[in-house]
Amino acid sequence: MSTSAKFLLPDLVSHCEFDLRISRHRKQITKETKKWLFRGDDLQGKTREKYHGLKCGLLSAMCYPRAAYPQLRVCNDFLTYLFHLDNLSDDMDNRGTKTTADVVMNSLYYPNRYQPARIGKMTRDYWKRLISTASPGTQQRFIETFDFFFQSVTEQASDRQEGVIPDLESYIALRRDTSGCKTSFVLIEYAYNLNIPDEVMDHPLIRSLGDAANDLVTWSNDIFSFNVEQSKGDTHNMIPVIMNHHSLDLQSAVDFVGQLCKQSIDRFISDRAQLPSWGPEIDRQVQTYVDGLADWIVGSLHWSFESERYFGKNGRQVKEDRVINLLPSRS
Repeated sequence: MSTSAKFLLPDLVSHCEFDLRISRHRKQITKETKKWLFRGDDLQGKTREKYHGLKCGLLSAMCYPRAAYPQLRVCNDFLTYLFHLDNLSDDMDNRGTKTTADVVMNSLYYPNRYQPARIGKMTRDYWKRLISTASPGTQQRFIETFDFFFQSVTEQASDRQEGVIPDLESYIALRRDTSGCKTSFVLIEYAYNLNIPDEVMDHPLIRSLGDAANDLVTWSNDIFSFNVEQSKGDTHNMIPVIMNHHSLDLQSAVDFVGQLCKQSIDRFISDRAQLPSWGPEIDRQVQTYVDGLADWIVGSLHWSFESERYFGKNGRQVKEDRVINLLPSRS
């Protein structure tokens, strides 16, 4: 397994031809969510600056572009909170993630109980706003997928602690949950006041569309975040998984994952064309949901170069020339 001093990103933006839309509520949700997140004195200095550079309000505005303000605000609160959880879990072992999971899930199951932990208060706050308009099915899917998220993050923390690099098949299954995409996609239902029957949401093609969108968002994120993660010695990323199990050099592994990303977009387009009909009203809601998945695919790709999370302030230049210079190891 060899590396070089730089590598070239695959051109995923050009391969994705979905329309990019941005909500007109972007500035307002950004301002209000930051006030919500920064309440108290826990996040100061460089930690607070990172959230400004994250530009999560832009991600929400791109991924839920047609949502009304109250729904978009909850979506943005959740995504910002999810990044906050991700930052917290980076420094946790599996016991720490389990403790956090207990606090969060208890806040969802018992929102009226007193919860002293800050993360529990945040959970309870957005959850009470979400359940005021979300259908029972949406609420249930939110809790189920978020529970899966914590189970997989705990497993990831255990792998990190033991220096385990999983095989590709195991990694893909785990990554679909550690990404948080499943819960974020449930918020499409919430954002547009959908009430799609469970048997429709469980249809193989609907599930396949969700997996294709999840894979694109997740695997492209692995490519974009690889440089920062390798500098910290983090191996929970598809690129080192490919390098380790296929004996590829860095550029070949990046190209391999890039090809998988392009195939996931193609798979999404193919599945969408084969959707059956469930009648005019359900078809309308399914169309809205699937359009929301497409918004996530194209929105996440473009946002990754606008955010400072992966490329610092050089995102737009990287988007143009796709050249990544490897950061030195900080581990």
